[in-house]
Order: sequence, then structure tokens, then C-alpha cells
Amino acid sequence: MSARERQDAQKGRAAAAGLLGGRRVGIGGVRLPDRPAAWTAFDEEVRRARAHGTSLPCFDRPETRLCHRDGRIREAALDGPDPALPLVAIRCADWVPAVRERARRILGEALAADPARTLTDLTPLVLRLGRREQGAWALERFEAALRAEDPVLAPWWRPARPATWWRAERPAHTRTGEQPDTVLAWLRWSPDLATRRFATRITLDRGSFGVRELARRAAVEQDAVTSTLWTDAALAALAAGAPGDAPDRADADAAVDALLGGHLPMVRASGVTALRRAGRAAEAVRHLTDRSGTVRACARWLLRQDGGDPYAYLRALVEDPDRITRYAVTGFAECAGRADAPLLRALLDHPCGAVRAAAVAGLRHLDVTDLGLLRPLLDDPSPGVAREASLSLRASAGQLPADWLLARIAPGLPRHTRLAAYRVLHARGGVPGLRASVELLTDEDAGLRVLAGQRLGSLWSPYRPPALPVRDPEVGALLDRCTGVFSDHVLERMRSQLGLPRTGTATEGY
Repeated sequence: MSARERQDAQKGRAAAAGLLGGRRVGIGGVRLPDRPAAWTAFDEEVRRARAHGTSLPCFDRPETRLCHRDGRIREAALDGPDPALPLVAIRCADWVPAVRERARRILGEALAADPARTLTDLTPLVLRLGRREQGAWALERFEAALRAEDPVLAPWWRPARPATWWRAERPAHTRTGEQPDTVLAWLRWSPDLATRRFATRITLDRGSFGVRELARRAAVEQDAVTSTLWTDAALAALAAGAPGDAPDRADADAAVDALLGGHLPMVRASGVTALRRAGRAAEAVRHLTDRSGTVRACARWLLRQDGGDPYAYLRALVEDPDRITRYAVTGFAECAGRADAPLLRALLDHPCGAVRAAAVAGLRHLDVTDLGLLRPLLDDPSPGVAREASLSLRASAGQLPADWLLARIAPGLPRHTRLAAYRVLHARGGVPGLRASVELLTDEDAGLRVLAGQRLGSLWSPYRPPALPVRDPEVGALLDRCTGVFSDHVLERMRSQLGLPRTGTATEGY
């Protein structure tokens, strides 16, 4: 369950508690749920309260009666005037056959009378209920309704804002370029990912869009699963059937261009591979410096298939002060050899911090770890360079002076320098790593305090002793300062594992 769903569930439980406590519905009272997770939590909370024998002054309300533990009361509540459709949908998956059949009849009537409203409001909830043992009925009916005919939304129900329970953060046209006028269009816009994917699959099965539109939607979609659906459909359309059935050249080029400008790396990589079929393989050089490694790898493969040399092109970029970029350095390192290390070393003096950081990462990719070269970079003014240097120095952390590293976590130094030095100290382990973590437990920087606590917590395991010297008095003194991280019992266990004397704070007999 996502954080948003947990928050919705909490609101649903609060609404149930308010109704059961005698509060009224409306302004100044209880606000009924407006999201799927809130409705299911509302239902569960009412049943849980009834099961525990809680005093329930408002169990005569239709909403609470629809969630009653007694199936006869739930069935009778369905005969009341205008039962809440979300709760009716939940009752369609009820474990009591009589309740189930009555709820399904009501939901079927609502679906026939007002398909647009019913489908738009209840599809996200029905998708979740479909996972239940008796939940397939409603999902099958909703899917059949959407596949048979896409209901058009009435003009009065097509504002620029979303439906009541959605409250999306931004208008539809800013993400998809459309104002939804049908149910499927509205569902494709839903911030609920399951709903968006469901509507996309049905739309693709209906074959509603051409290749240009499929590619455009793949490019602007930010959900990876939904974007994959659009991308696969666009690629299939580009490769469709006989030449006479294939999209014309203008549409194909527009689709490839849209994929190349996609938000997600997978979409851009698909666009790069589509360049070959479109007869535009020479354009692969433009994508050798993409920010995504996957796209860069596809571009190198395509360029080689076309007889080009990505290494020569990238080396020329790196050697040109006017064209060098961080991703040009990264791409060059991915196809370079150890003989190219001097060129990357020369870039450690580049004025741009991002280029220097990429050079350090490139040297690590080539397995070049020169301590004399990397050690001063922990003090680099660029956070990216210090971070990459610390990653490169972790394997050789034991060869660096502990006092020199400890001096770089002292208060007053730049945060990125302290963090990089601490990363190396933790990789070094032993007493210096423990000493650094204990010192940072009381640091003014909240982030460093949390990180130090997490690193200290990783020392404890009931199955093995900590990776620390045995019977070392300094280790015992440092552990005594970790009372906020470990319980007394755990501290005594660790001291016992390390052969240290007991402190006397734990209960005898442990």
C-alpha cells in the first residue's frame, strides 16, 4: 500500500469512527470517504467496531448499516433509498449470497441508467475489489461496458477540474494534451495508476489512435507501466504488416521523433532503436550523450550496426573544450579502455564540477584507483566530485590514514566533504568507522545523525558478532555512547559477543 493509500485509509477509518460516535454527516460533521482505499477502510472499521462490542449510537445510519456484520442488516440496508454506490460496489463482493445478489442488481441498474457517471466514479474501486474472491462480477461488467461503447460525458460534467474524489494536482491537458470528453479519456487521465493502466489497455484494444498519437502519449506518460503500453503499441504500428498497411513516412518520422523526446529512458531507447527501421540510423550519434545509460547503449549499438564508430565520436567530444559535457565523458568511459585513463585524468582539472565528477566515475569504471590522485578530491568544492571520489576510495579505505579521514568529518567543514569522508570511514570499518559514527550521533546536521544511527544499527546481528576488535576497551567505551540506538539488552549481547565486561544495566540471567 502506498503512502497516499495509507493516508486515505486513515481518513476512511476516521469517518467511520465519527459516524459510529454519533456525529452527523455534512459541514462541521463527518466527511464521507471520497477515494477507493478510504471506502474499503470505512467498511472494515465499521465491522471491526461492531465485532468488539463498541457502543454504537448511530448504527441506524444507512452507511453504517451497509457495513454491518449481520448479513440480514446489510441486505435490508440495500433496500433503503439511494444507498451509497461505493458501498454497494463493495457489497457486490460480499460473502453472503443474498447480499451479493441484491447489491449486484442495484449496481447493474445504476450502470444502465447512468453509465458515464457510474463508470467514472467507481472504476478505481471496482478494480481493487476485483482482487477479492467474489469481486470479478463487477469488474467484468465494467470492462464489458467500456469495451462495448465508450460513453460520452455530458457537457455539464466536463469541467477543467477532476471528479470529486480525484482532485488531481494539475489539469488533464497539461499532461496528455486533451480535455477528456469520454469515460475512457477521463480514466486515462486518472491519478490512480491501476485505473490509468486499465483504461489504456482497453483503449489500445479498441485501436482508437494512430501511430503518431500512440508515440506522443508514450512520450508524455510518466508512469512506466502505462508508458510501456503506449510505446509497445507505437512500435508495433511502426512495424505493422505489409508496406501498404504501414503508416506513411511523415507519420512514422513524427512518431520516432516523439519517442526520442520521451520523458522516460525506456521510451527514448525505443525511439533510438526505431531509427534503424526508419532509415535514420546516422542520427544515433545525437543520443550517445543521453543522460540514460540504456539510451546511450542503444545508440552505440545502432551506430555500430550502421558502420559508425561511437568511440571515435565520443573521444572527439571529450577532447573538444567547447563541446564536452558530463554525459559525453560518461559515454566515453563506457566504451573506452585502460589506455584512455590519461585523458580522463586530465579532466580532473576541468572547471566544471559535473565534468570532473564524470571523469572520476569514468576512472572507476576503468578500474583505475590511484590513491594519490583520488584522495585530494574528497576536499573538492563540488559535491558530485567528492561523492564520486568517496565511492572510488571505498575499496582502498584501509590504506588511508584514519586520523586524516576523521578530521574531515569535523563540524565546520562543508557537508559534502564530511559525508564523503564518513562514507569512506564506514567502508573502512573497525574502530575508526565506529568512532566516526558515534561522533556524528550528536552532530548538528540531522541528516548525518540519522545516517550515523542507521550505520550503527547495522552492526547488530543475533547470528554473528559485530565486525569490531575483540576485548578492545575503546570499543566498549564507544558502545556505551550508543544507548539511543540499541536497547540495554542488545548492548549487553554485543558486549558479550565482543568479550567485553557487562555494564550491569541489563537484567541478570540474559
